[in-house]
Amino acid sequence: MIALLETRGEKTRQEILRTSIDIASADGLEGLTIGRLASELKMSKSGLFAHFGSKEDLQIATLEAASRVFVAEVVRPAEHVEHGLPRLLALIDAWISSVDNTCNRGGCFFYAVSAEMDDRPGKVRDLISKLTREWIEALTKEMKLATRLGELEKSCDAELVVFQLHGFVQEGNWLRRLHRNSRAFQMTRESVYRTLENHATPAGKVTLASAWKR
Repeated sequence: MIALLETRGEKTRQEILRTSIDIASADGLEGLTIGRLASELKMSKSGLFAHFGSKEDLQIATLEAASRVFVAEVVRPAEHVEHGLPRLLALIDAWISSVDNTCNRGGCFFYAVSAEMDDRPGKVRDLISKLTREWIEALTKEMKLATRLGELEKSCDAELVVFQLHGFVQEGNWLRRLHRNSRAFQMTRESVYRTLENHATPAGKVTLASAWKR
């Protein structure tokens, strides 16, 4: 009986967090309150407090849940792909698809909360910084491996190129969400392709042409 109650409790918690991710993507983490969640989920505030003792606890749990979704949608599918340029392409492709096809009412969750919290000190900002930095580091690692494997030119500045690629996806999200531009992610993919092509060796260009979905 205890195990059954724990299972039900965890299921309820996950349902709450799915809704909180959706709300925060549109209204920000500051717009995420126990009262707002209780209204949307038709739950009592006391029931929600049983899962999250404070607004900050709710915000942090929401960030952790969004990170798990990101890993499942973007990182895990690329784990079977060989390191270097192939895995870099797989990660970026999955990321663009995730942002493009998100069910969140506000689009890319981390784009929204990063802009909201970047100048607000505290645990929530620190966690956003940590999670997004880990993503940048993962892309940079594959860029550097691709260079060592001879897929990208030795002169390639991994940090600079990752900065550019990251910007293309963020810009695509902005153009699609704010301006409803249907070509936003098509242009994102083309920008990624051309940038990598400019730094690719002949062998890397073959990989790029065969593996990248333009």
